[in-house]
Amino acid sequence: MSVLVHVATLLQDAARTDQLHRRAQAAGAQLAFLQGGEPTLTYLLNRLHADGVRAIRLEAVSTDERAYARSWIGRVAGHWRRQQVDPPLIELGGRTITGGEAPLSSPAWERPPRYRHHLLVCRGPRCSAHGADKTYSEILRCLVAAGLTDADVLMAQTGCLFPCNHGPVVVVHPDGTWYGPVGPDSAERLVREHLGAGLPVHDLHMPAPMEGEA
Repeated sequence: MSVLVHVATLLQDAARTDQLHRRAQAAGAQLAFLQGGEPTLTYLLNRLHADGVRAIRLEAVSTDERAYARSWIGRVAGHWRRQQVDPPLIELGGRTITGGEAPLSSPAWERPPRYRHHLLVCRGPRCSAHGADKTYSEILRCLVAAGLTDADVLMAQTGCLFPCNHGPVVVVHPDGTWYGPVGPDSAERLVREHLGAGLPVHDLHMPAPMEGEA
């Protein structure tokens, strides 16, 4: 018995679970998430193993970056395989997962990185529906164009940050400045003025909480 598993690899995939489930069902596959969604890849592998499945084919979906996706799926599947007794055969992209894949740990990931700003880009369902994917891509492009590295701006995509009426929502730490909505057309100003020059972009500021609000 062989089972095909679609592995959704992007954080924003959690916001379109129903669509991915329909695609998996049409392909006769089960669905797992590498990040952000449920079930996780390791959870599904555990369940299939407990059900006696002896052959599993993993297929990356939802991304054009196949090499990146296969690398991380391979790491996670290889880590899972090393923990098992009599694991099933697992294949990914035409090759067999042996357990000899790169580990999940590395000396480079031992400590939090140094950075000047921590930039959070909401990728919750509403912000994703408002185009947060394009906002993220444009901010990344502007950071590269400005020569700003992770030491200047450590950018992370997150789940829902809650003030959804202002999506896409972006937060800059350590100063705790909330912006929204931030579309692709605002990304260059955000990068140039706040992240580059340290000058908050006041017309993009989100309204502050009212006094007494939780």
